[in-house]
Amino acid sequence: MSTQEKVKGPASYFPSIEKKYGRPVAEWQQLIADSPLTRHMELVAWLKSEYGLGHGHANALVAHHLAARSK
Repeated sequence: MSTQEKVKGPASYFPSIEKKYGRPVAEWQQLIADSPLTRHMELVAWLKSEYGLGHGHANALVAHHLAARSK
């Protein structure tokens, strides 16, 4: 990817997620994968309540995880 290409979709949130919460995205993805929850909004609510993520950040992580899992 060239430096002029913009990252789109959920991944566009990843740099700010890592900066704000101090964990790499791979760690968030592993937490989601290890969770017994499977539904999108359940996972979003869990990330918000357990880890203090904002709605947009939690939603981006879950959307990315679920999209990757369905491929």
